[in-house]
Amino acid sequence: MLAHRLALSTAAATVILIVFGGLVTNTGAALAVPDWPTTFGHNMFLYPWAGMVGGIFYEHSHRLLGALVGLLTLALAAALWPRGGRLRMLGLIALATVAVQGVIGGLRVVLLTDVLAMVHGPLAQAFLALIAALVFVTSRAAQRPRFAADAGLRRLSMLTVAAIYVQIVLGALLTHAGWLWLHVAGAVVVFAVTPIVTARSRRRGDPVAAPLARGLLVLLMVQLLLGLGAYLSRFSGLWIPGEQLTMLVLPVMHRVVGGLLLATSVVLAVRLNGTAAAESGRSAVLPASRERAAVMRGAGA
Repeated sequence: MLAHRLALSTAAATVILIVFGGLVTNTGAALAVPDWPTTFGHNMFLYPWAGMVGGIFYEHSHRLLGALVGLLTLALAAALWPRGGRLRMLGLIALATVAVQGVIGGLRVVLLTDVLAMVHGPLAQAFLALIAALVFVTSRAAQRPRFAADAGLRRLSMLTVAAIYVQIVLGALLTHAGWLWLHVAGAVVVFAVTPIVTARSRRRGDPVAAPLARGLLVLLMVQLLLGLGAYLSRFSGLWIPGEQLTMLVLPVMHRVVGGLLLATSVVLAVRLNGTAAAESGRSAVLPASRERAAVMRGAGA
C-alpha cells in the first residue's frame, strides 16, 4: 500500500504543478526568474519568501512544486523497485520522465525558446497519465475480476488515448504558435471517438471500466464548456464575466481537465487491455459468456 499512497500523492502534486504551469504560461511569468537552476543567484530552496511577488511567485512556486514531484517520484520508484517486472520498469520510466521534464523546463529559461515550452507542457500531461496508471495498478481495484474486452474495444481505447494526447499537443501549438483551427479539428476527433469507447465500456458491465467510462464522459463535457469559454474569452469581443480573472482561469482549467482526460483514458485502456490483471497475478478475467450472469448477480445483490 505504500506504493499506492506514494502514487496518489505524486498524482495530486502533479495536478497542482500543472495548475501552476498554466498560471506561469497565461500570466506571462515564464521568464520572471531569468536564471536556472538558481533563482536570482540563490539556491532554489533558499530563495527568500519575501521576494515571491508577482510573476516571480508563479515561476518560483512552479519550480518548488516540480522539485516536490521529483522527490515523490523518486520515492515511488524506490517503493516499486522490490516488486520487479513491469512495475519496476514503470517506476524507472516515471523517474526518467520527471528528470527530463525538469531539465526541459530549466533550458526553456536559459535558451529562451518556445519550442521547449511546446514540449514541456505535453510531457507534463503524459507524466500525469503515467502516474495515474501507477495509481491504478497499485490499487485494490486492479485486482477486481474484469470482463474480457473484445479486440475492437481494446484498440478503440488505445485510439482514444492517442487522439486525446495529440489534442494536448495541438493545444500547446495553439498556446505558443497560434494554431487555432488545427486544435479545433483535433477536438472534433476526440469528441467523435471518446463517446463511442465510453458507451461500449459501460455496456461491458466491468466494475472498474464502467465508472471510469462515465467519469471520462463527464470530463469530456466539462472540457467542452471550458474550451468554448476559453475561445470566447481569448478570440471574441464578447464581454466575459470576471474579465481578466476569467481569461486566466478558463485556459488553466482547460489545461488541467485535458490532463485528467488523458489520465482517465489511459487508466481505462489499461483496464480494458488487462495490463493491471497480468501485473497483479490475482485478478480473474471473466469470459464474455459469463458477463450477463455476473451483471445480473450484481444487480440482485
